[in-house]
Amino acid sequence: MDSSHPAEQHAETRLVTSGRDTKAQKGFVNPPVFHGSTVLYPTAEDLHAHRGEFTYGRHGTPTTRAFQDTLMALEGPQCAGVGIVPSGLSAISTTLLSVLKTGDHILVVDNIYRPSRNFCNGMLARYGVETTYFDPLIGAGVEKLFKPNTRAVLVEAPGSQSFEMPDIRAIADVAHARDALVIDDNTWATPLYHRSLEQGVDISMQAATKYIGGHSDIMFGTISANARAWPQVSEGIRLLGVCAGPDDVFLALRGLRTLSVRLAQHHRSGLEMARWLAGRPEVARVLHPGLETDPGHAIWKRDFTGASGLFSIVLKPAPQAAVDTMLNTLKLFGMGFSWGGFESLAIPFDCDAYRTATKWTPGGPTLRLHIGLESTDDLKADLDRGFAAFNAAM
Repeated sequence: MDSSHPAEQHAETRLVTSGRDTKAQKGFVNPPVFHGSTVLYPTAEDLHAHRGEFTYGRHGTPTTRAFQDTLMALEGPQCAGVGIVPSGLSAISTTLLSVLKTGDHILVVDNIYRPSRNFCNGMLARYGVETTYFDPLIGAGVEKLFKPNTRAVLVEAPGSQSFEMPDIRAIADVAHARDALVIDDNTWATPLYHRSLEQGVDISMQAATKYIGGHSDIMFGTISANARAWPQVSEGIRLLGVCAGPDDVFLALRGLRTLSVRLAQHHRSGLEMARWLAGRPEVARVLHPGLETDPGHAIWKRDFTGASGLFSIVLKPAPQAAVDTMLNTLKLFGMGFSWGGFESLAIPFDCDAYRTATKWTPGGPTLRLHIGLESTDDLKADLDRGFAAFNAAM
């Protein structure tokens, strides 16, 4: 391998070196944060022709360019462009509004992030776009659900609550044979561990609030697209006027620089905790595609190079009061609805109320865990105390 050529460098190196121009930055390692809206043109002729590397703050600054170049390097050669938006949900809504129109039909995996479902059932429905939800395990069987007006398929691998693993490659083969786009919510693994644009996905979105930010201190979203889809995405971003604030862009870029070391720790600790929990008498099942016993493990092993720290567990049947007692006993696991930061989290969830293509019957109460960067020995001790309180409340 010729490591002097950026295309041949490992992902860890590209994360550190891409999007940096120390000469232009007067020798500083990091780019400055450009707080700006107005960009001045040197001549009237330049103004009339809109000549200039940057034309208006909403359309980009040197700070946003540095972030985009770095994420493009991580996404790989299939990436034709990266859009920056103010949240993960904004990445979803902007993408769907960019590629769909009145009269279109979209197929959406049934284990999708619930706000994505709410957007499809709410705004898209009001705009005359029809949504059909499908079993995440259907694979190439999704072909039967296509209509003449099906324009896109939205997947999430794995689903960020119930963790079923759709076969993106099989779904993409079917979709592309019918000239439909494939859109992937790639927040769980990030392009560091899942290069979805190289596996048939046309648009890869992330709630960069999570692992890219990494410190639970920003709201941020990204939309990466291949050459086929990027013109629609870039036009949608421009017409909708979405952008992210300069300080959040800088923090997201800072997060990218350390993504590889943080995600490696989340991967190791997550699998260690998942295996430990699988041996607990209080746990009926662990939902983590990185486990050999998980139904989605073969697809994960084929398509992914790592896992994050997010997974779920199914507890043995118990009253809600016992689960709440456990949660209230935990000290290191906080209760909060985001994830991807340095801290561990635990929340109860139940998909049954909003699933429509599949039935959610886990057989017991379910908890979603995010394993942070704390010592796994300390996290196990914290859960030990929680399980003791859980058993005492039964």
